[in-house]
Amino acid sequence: MCGICGIYSFDRLPPSAPKTTRDMCAVMVHRGPDEDGFFHDEKTALGMRRLSIIDLDTGRQPMTNEDRTIWVVLNGEIYNFPALRKELMAKGHRFTTRSDTEVLVHLYEEEGKDFVLRLNGMFAIALWDTRERRFLIVRDRLGIKPLHYMRLKNELYFASEIKCLLQSDYRREIDPEAVSRFFTFEYIPAPQSIFKGIHKLMPGHMICIERDRFEVVSYWDLRHRYAPEAPRSPDEIGDEINRRLKESVEKRLISDVPLGVFLSGGVDSSAITALMSEVADSRIKTFSIGFKEKSFSELGYAKQVADYFHTDHREFVVESNAVKELVPTLIRFLDEPLADASVIPTYIISKLARSFVTVVLSGEGGDELFAGYDTYKAYQMARWYRKVPGFIRNQVVKRVVERLPASPKRLSFEFKAKKFISGIDYPPEIANIIWWGAYDPLEKQRLFNPEIGSTLHEDVFAPIHGHMSRSRAQTTLDNLGYLDLKLYLQDDLLVKADRMTMANSLELRVPFLDHEFVEYAASIPSSLKLKGMATKHILKHALRDRLPSEILTRKKIGFDIPLGVWIQNELKDFVSDILSPAHLKRHGFFSADYVQTLLKQHFHGDHNHRQRLWPLIIFQFWYDQYMTS
Repeated sequence: MCGICGIYSFDRLPPSAPKTTRDMCAVMVHRGPDEDGFFHDEKTALGMRRLSIIDLDTGRQPMTNEDRTIWVVLNGEIYNFPALRKELMAKGHRFTTRSDTEVLVHLYEEEGKDFVLRLNGMFAIALWDTRERRFLIVRDRLGIKPLHYMRLKNELYFASEIKCLLQSDYRREIDPEAVSRFFTFEYIPAPQSIFKGIHKLMPGHMICIERDRFEVVSYWDLRHRYAPEAPRSPDEIGDEINRRLKESVEKRLISDVPLGVFLSGGVDSSAITALMSEVADSRIKTFSIGFKEKSFSELGYAKQVADYFHTDHREFVVESNAVKELVPTLIRFLDEPLADASVIPTYIISKLARSFVTVVLSGEGGDELFAGYDTYKAYQMARWYRKVPGFIRNQVVKRVVERLPASPKRLSFEFKAKKFISGIDYPPEIANIIWWGAYDPLEKQRLFNPEIGSTLHEDVFAPIHGHMSRSRAQTTLDNLGYLDLKLYLQDDLLVKADRMTMANSLELRVPFLDHEFVEYAASIPSSLKLKGMATKHILKHALRDRLPSEILTRKKIGFDIPLGVWIQNELKDFVSDILSPAHLKRHGFFSADYVQTLLKQHFHGDHNHRQRLWPLIIFQFWYDQYMTS
């Protein structure tokens, strides 16, 4: 695990390139505190920071082949490298290390740029073939590891984090369309970033430069292939889910350092804990985090699972002062606005875990693969609700919902009802994002200053349309899962998980996102995932003999913090200052009157605007750190 960066020149590498590469590495020491490594020639400069996980003594990068014609840097882990290494040795390749990185060099020698198709893992790779004059930048299929790039003058810069690219001569400029999408999605969908000209390499894609010809190529996408044979019984599918997920967990235990599990007490992390306890050769360590506010805390459930599997368990309670103390720090690691408030507990639990282990497993991906979110239940309800006459929906139900009193509880009936109504008149794939996001189109018109709003011409939902055009799903529910996999998971959850764990030099592994398991999950009929209003039906059926029934049947809480209550009370002065008209004037994006209205309504308890206020707070902190200093 590490961070990688580098420069490719379409002409000849400038003399400053080696120093720039070192500067790029210096700002991501947290990703790899153990050592650094560099290579450069007349065309390419490569750099890396290493967190030693496998082959602690000889796994240094950049790594090369016997005649030093191929050079590679890797961020991530290749889980099937032992089998690949054995195969390559049988073909006569000589290895000087036990690391997974060296496998990439020899696999490329055998298979060229198709080498990526043989890899099972999470990875961002840069490879320079001096003989063929071929330069490759590759990102894993599900986007677990990050990779950013930009063209500047005659060079291509790439790095694990955006802050590395800012060490170049790049002149910082905000992309207004990215800002607009941030307030719709609460994150900035790939390939866009907050900065003009800086892009995220899409998951399952590679950049291939041959003889200075630049091309971005897709090498993988999820295809929903439904088995043509006779229908499988739920028991048969459940057995296969268990077998495949157990294999995925076992692959991710390969390590020369201690491992643990992030345990929330939900179905996904509990499943990982259960399966890990079956294959691990020692007592496993689990880590949980919660809050004093009961409607937000899952600590009781997490402890129940920990006790059930006799884990070495530790937990932590987050309080409101963590927001004031940590937000400026976390923005420095995020590099661009991300309005997922659970970055705070994720950072804290990562810091806690790093005191005991170097690698953790977690349950990301289970909700997207098995229809676990409340938005899928909302889609199911919307199908029935749209049959109600329009007059009743608009003149009766909508007005009643708008008058519901604000509730401080997480996912209260009031919150869900208002969210549901805000998206009901849109197509399912758009409604799904509106149910997730902070601002629907009408509210966003009020948010932006008219001068800014008049310059925004791109379709804010273009990322949805782009992914939908590539989906091969046969049901609406599978399309929604595909979109959440491509948007919310990849551009929010995995970004949060990567940045917050790496901020603490901790490696995160996600068994649900083994691409072979993802492909199998996509072959399961959607009717077995959401059965009526029961989410994750087939996954819970599969785990019925492995987990306590209370864990399988309990109401989903989710990983969030009690922001609404904190903003109304302990953080009132803090938030009032951050969102004051004077602070908003620094960039002029937002209507100060509208923002003050939101604050007034929230402070008075008329509305719970925590989902609209938090993105504004995050943007203000980001702007102050990245655009004014």
